[in-house]
Amino acid sequence: MYSLTAHVDHSSGLTLLERGQEFDSRGVQHCTQGCSFTLELHLRVSSTHCVAGAVGRGVLLPMPSDWAKFLPGQQLWAVYATAGDERVANFKKLLLGFMIGLLAWTYQSICPPPPKKLGSLNGPPITSPRIKLRDGRHLSYKEFGVPKEMAKYKVIFVHGFDSFKHHNVIATSASPALIQDLGIYIVSFDRPGYGESDPDPNRTLKSSALDIEELADQLELGSKFYVVGFSMGGQIIWTCLKYIPHRLAGAALIAPAVNYWWPRLPTQLSKEAYSRQYLQDQWCLSVAHYLPWLTYWWNTQKLFPSSSVISRSPEIFSRQDLELVPKFVTPKSIEDQIRHQGEYESIHRDLNIGFGKWEFDPTEIENPFPNNEGSVHIWQGDEDILVPEILQRYIAQQLPWIKYHELKGAGHMFPFAEGISDAILKALLLGKS
Repeated sequence: MYSLTAHVDHSSGLTLLERGQEFDSRGVQHCTQGCSFTLELHLRVSSTHCVAGAVGRGVLLPMPSDWAKFLPGQQLWAVYATAGDERVANFKKLLLGFMIGLLAWTYQSICPPPPKKLGSLNGPPITSPRIKLRDGRHLSYKEFGVPKEMAKYKVIFVHGFDSFKHHNVIATSASPALIQDLGIYIVSFDRPGYGESDPDPNRTLKSSALDIEELADQLELGSKFYVVGFSMGGQIIWTCLKYIPHRLAGAALIAPAVNYWWPRLPTQLSKEAYSRQYLQDQWCLSVAHYLPWLTYWWNTQKLFPSSSVISRSPEIFSRQDLELVPKFVTPKSIEDQIRHQGEYESIHRDLNIGFGKWEFDPTEIENPFPNNEGSVHIWQGDEDILVPEILQRYIAQQLPWIKYHELKGAGHMFPFAEGISDAILKALLLGKS
């Protein structure tokens, strides 16, 4: 016979087995099918069927009239089948809850917060003039040089990554005498999501060029104007050459960023240039290209090293750059405006657009000035850590109508060096080398 302790929970008032009562077929008859119970079994049987100290919870299964015909081991497993099922069910519920929580956390991690609304009660203030674009967005701008009504040359400057309209290098570094003598008007603007320009969640390569064209029209710059871009702003000049060449009087690309995935770049050359980047920057650009929906999470997580460009690490600067960086610095009160609407709509979207999949390859662009009525220039430093010169050289070779200027010993910040902005303007506006 079997020693049994039985605690039976039910509402039927059935007679229960008492603690320590001998467990025989007569005792079983007191508990009917469907009776909920907790069992603590101490089996005293042959060693092949003994499981000591077992605890179970379940529903009593149907029993035959003659209990002795069932082996003890078989009865034990019949009881514990329901116990295991319940534990498995509870585990599944726990796992489901965990997975739901994990998915919710993941969704919150990869979804950027909404941008801070400019001019709202708790949003950044609007301190500069703005124009209203075709889709209702506003573009903030700043004017330099002579008044546009008196200007002989009208130039639109496009700022780079993690920058804004105040970082107008050709206006702030060029000689004031040169600007006055030549009659140069220069306007720079905050690209979408930067500074005081509204974000553009639908931003594309083409929309960047159309924003520039509309800025020129609303400021009444005339049928043709010059464009100059620095770094990622230089990359945007390719979109102007592609989509609005009929509006250009000339263009200058200063250390323009290169997308390593442009299809016509030689694979080996692109890999070589890509391998020169710091490992964390390779990861950052790869995420922007292959998994753009993860860009916000990647650049805000703490598990892996962040982009050295976003963190503004001094490692990204050449020897010349380190000498010139102080000229790039603006007061912190103004500097804070760069990302004050949020990082996603400014620097993160910049990465997704600039290093994502392009609908055209710059090396396929046709000469916008077949009659030499204007010119296009690329300026590049041969010690630029951010933009490898080997790719710039290749692009210039594929486009023989481009005037390529490579500066020996120059890094990425070379336009801030003495006399360089003057040289850029003279080459663009006057055709002087």
